[in-house]
Amino acid sequence: MDQKTTHSQGAKRPGPWTKGPGQRPGGGAGARPPRSGDGRPGGRSGGRDQGRRPGGKHAPEFGQKIIDIRRVARVVAGGRRFSFSVVVVIGDKKGKVGVGTGKASDTALAIEKAITSAKKNMILVRRTKEGSIPHEVSAKYSSARVTIMPAKGRGLVAGSSVRSVLDLAGVTNITAKLRSGTKNKLNNAQAAILALSTLAMPKDHVVEEPKLEEPKTESEVKE
Repeated sequence: MDQKTTHSQGAKRPGPWTKGPGQRPGGGAGARPPRSGDGRPGGRSGGRDQGRRPGGKHAPEFGQKIIDIRRVARVVAGGRRFSFSVVVVIGDKKGKVGVGTGKASDTALAIEKAITSAKKNMILVRRTKEGSIPHEVSAKYSSARVTIMPAKGRGLVAGSSVRSVLDLAGVTNITAKLRSGTKNKLNNAQAAILALSTLAMPKDHVVEEPKLEEPKTESEVKE
C-alpha cells in the first residue's frame, strides 16, 4: 500500500495562485513592485490635473449667491407657460460686486443669464484700509431705502439681501439698516448697490489730476 501525503480538512493546498505582498500570482521574477503615492509605479505623484478642482475646472473668478428664485407663469392661447426668475449677486470680495437677473424655462439657464447680467453691471466699491467705507451713505431704489454706516470693530451687521451684497464686496466694519418695510430682495440689493456707488474717498485718499501748464507766449520764449 503506497503511502500518500494527506492534508487535514480545511487546510489550503499551495498552488500557483498563492501570492505574497507586491508579487504577481505565483511569485518569481515577475513580481510587481508595490504602488505608492497616487497609485503609480515607483511612487510618482502629480500630473497635468494636479492643482485643479474635481472635473478639471479652475476656481471661479467671482463668488456668487442666489438671493431669490421663483417660478413665474405667462398665460398664452394654449394655457399657461412657466419659467424661472433668478436674482444673483456676484463679487470677488476685493471691491467688485454686481447684481443681475435672469429668466428662462430651466433653472440652470436662468442662473447663467443672471450671472452674465451681474458681470455687466458690476461696480467698484471704494473702501478704506480697514475694509470699511469712508462715510455714511443712503440710497433709495423703487420702494427700498437703505442706509450704510461705518462702525469700527463691529464686523458686518446687515440683513436680507443687503448682507449678501456687502459680503461679496469685501466690506466689513459697517452697519446697514433698511428704512422701508419692503421685503423685495431685488429692490433691497439694488438699493445697496446704488448706495455703495455714491461713495467718495476722503481728501487724503483723493488722487489729484496733474495740472497742465499753460502755453508760453512768443515774448516769454524769447526771454
